[in-house]
Amino acid sequence: METVTHHGRETAYRRHDRGGGGEPILFVHGSGGSHSVWKAQARLADARPVVALDLSGHGESEDVAAEPGYETLSAYADDTLAVADATGARILCGNSLGGAIVLTLLLERDFDPAAVVLAGTGARLAVLDDLLRWLRADFERAIEFLNGPNRLFHDPDDRLVDASTEMLRDAGRAVTERDFRTCHGFDVRGRLDGIGTPALAVVGEHDALTPPWYHETLAERMPACEWTVVDDAAHLAMLERPDAFNDALNAFLDA
Repeated sequence: METVTHHGRETAYRRHDRGGGGEPILFVHGSGGSHSVWKAQARLADARPVVALDLSGHGESEDVAAEPGYETLSAYADDTLAVADATGARILCGNSLGGAIVLTLLLERDFDPAAVVLAGTGARLAVLDDLLRWLRADFERAIEFLNGPNRLFHDPDDRLVDASTEMLRDAGRAVTERDFRTCHGFDVRGRLDGIGTPALAVVGEHDALTPPWYHETLAERMPACEWTVVDDAAHLAMLERPDAFNDALNAFLDA
C-alpha cells in the first residue's frame, strides 16, 4: 500500500500498473468497505493503471473526526482528490457512497476528470430506518440484513458473505454507521443537469439497495451519461459478476 498525506492525515491506496497506456482510473468504495472490494478490477490494469483507495477510517487509512452527513462527505472527497492528485487519475469509479463522493467532486470541487463511472449509486441515497437502527444498536443484525438476497449480492454464497462480513467488521460499527448516515443525507437530484462529464451508471440487475431506476434517472438527467445493467448481480456487482462489470467499464472507456 502507498499513502498520501493531506489535511493532517494519511490516506492509503493500492496501485496496479501493468504498463497500459490509458488514463489511470481511481476506484472509490462504499459504506463499510475498503480498497479490497475492487480486487477483481486489478485485471483492468492491462489497459490503464488502476488505483483503489481506503477512505478515512477504512482499511489502512487514518480516521478523521467528522460528523455524519456533509462533514464526512467532504472529508471523503478530500481523500479521493488527494489520491487522484498523487496518482494522476483522471477517471473515477465510485460505488454507492463512493458514487456520492464522485458526484460531490464533480459539483463542488475544482476537478475535471475525463470520465466517471457511477456504480450501484444514485443522486439520493436514503437508507431504511430499520437498517439505521440496527447500525446503532445491533451491528451483527445489520450485517446479516446487508448480506441477504438482492442486497449486497443477488445470490450470496459463503465466499461472498464471508468477504463482505470481514470488510464490514474491519471498518467497525461506528465508521459504518457514519457512512450510512452520510448516505441518508445525500441528495443532489436537483443538480444533475449541471454535470457534463462523460459518465456511465452501472447497476446490478437485482440491486434492491440502489435499484436500476436510480441509474436510469442519472442517465436521463445528466447530459453525457449512459446506463447499463449487470445481469445476475446486486449492489456489489464488481465482486459478484466481475467479468461482466469489467466488460461494461472497458466498453464505456474505449468508446
